[in-house]
Amino acid sequence: MKRDRTSFLVDWLSSSSRKPLVIRGARQVGKTWLIRDLAASQERKLIELNFERRPDLESLFSSNDPKEIMVNIAAATGNKIEPSKAILFLDEIQAAPHLLEKLRWFAEDMPQIPVIAAGSLLDFTLAKHEFSMPVGRIGYLYLEPLSFEEFLDATGESELRSYLQRYDWNLTIPEAIHLQLMNRIKEYLIVGGMPAAVSSWATDKDPNLVNQIHFDLLSTYRDDFAKYSGRLTIDRLEDIMRSVPRQLGKKFVYKDANSDVAAISLKQAVDLLSKARISHQVVATSANGLPLGAEADEKFFKMILMDCGLCGASLGLSLHQMRSISEISMINSGGMAEQLAGQLLRTITPAYIPPSLYYWQRGKKGAKAEIDYIIQHENELIPIEVKAGTTGTLKSLHSFMKEKKKKIAIRINSDIPRMGPVETKDTSGSPLEYTLLSIPFYLLGQLHRLIKNAEK
Repeated sequence: MKRDRTSFLVDWLSSSSRKPLVIRGARQVGKTWLIRDLAASQERKLIELNFERRPDLESLFSSNDPKEIMVNIAAATGNKIEPSKAILFLDEIQAAPHLLEKLRWFAEDMPQIPVIAAGSLLDFTLAKHEFSMPVGRIGYLYLEPLSFEEFLDATGESELRSYLQRYDWNLTIPEAIHLQLMNRIKEYLIVGGMPAAVSSWATDKDPNLVNQIHFDLLSTYRDDFAKYSGRLTIDRLEDIMRSVPRQLGKKFVYKDANSDVAAISLKQAVDLLSKARISHQVVATSANGLPLGAEADEKFFKMILMDCGLCGASLGLSLHQMRSISEISMINSGGMAEQLAGQLLRTITPAYIPPSLYYWQRGKKGAKAEIDYIIQHENELIPIEVKAGTTGTLKSLHSFMKEKKKKIAIRINSDIPRMGPVETKDTSGSPLEYTLLSIPFYLLGQLHRLIKNAEK
């Protein structure tokens, strides 16, 4: 399956200022496949060392001299290595975390050999490392499950992807194409973006096989709990993992996950699952300026799972149910719509920036308001409301636009795309005007381009 991050890797590979690269992403999102595909497409010999499978390989790096290390690797693997024609891939590097500090010597003394490191639970290592990280001498790439556009490619719908990439506000999407795209986004909502599930769906189109893969993946993540739970009981991690799908779209409440245990242990479980990238926090922000994280209030957050397919499996959703429902926003009281939107927003973050999600809430007495997502577009903050169809009030959006004096807002729904002015009055009777971009779920991957076009 094609992955969009490949173009970033190709550019990195040909860059004169290339530094060792660390890939960060959850287990089973396709990190290893991505590097193998890169080596094959660029006709490079892949020297792959897996430290989880072969812990003894760490001993090859006892020296700080990259040339000596490469001699050791060549001898151990039986490969003659030409640096300009090879890629050194250090897989599951969290099993040998001290090797991360060795990357500085490759950056400084042997830049001609491309070095890539990856690990499924790497964030635990980076959070607790007791060695000197080579700051400024390594780069990062963040990998998420497949985006909707990647899903279309993988399932043989490349023409639909091209259609989305060509769409602009001057075009009208015919109803036949709109319905086709809505059916595909519903498929994506149930199948999700995990490579194994997408591959199975592309090959067999059997919802039962996809469902089995989802439960196998969920079991794999649970099996991993013992690797990072420490003194925290696995039961608390289970509590949070079960509760996230049930609390979608709402402020996450610890007691709703388990009212019989202390909040501190559930908070630790949230933190661990976030580090494992199995779930993601959507943190409240005041949204007064950039960066969004500067005014984040981590006491208030919502949560989504890493993948809508896994989330749907946890909730017992099936493709048969989806096809009988006209509005994505009606599923699970709108929670799955926020899951889908949040997951797709993470895929449009540049490869080298860690994806993060924020929402806005105002809790003044008698004047509560909430916006589902706040994103940064260039130097502007843009509010995003996830709504059903063309219905639903926009009171919170009006409130945000007046308070923050913004000119463009986004509504995500299941209707055809529309752009137009909103002219209304605020609670005090003063006129309020802004431009509202109504964008269907299937165009979320084109969001930044469509905002830029609207500004013109």
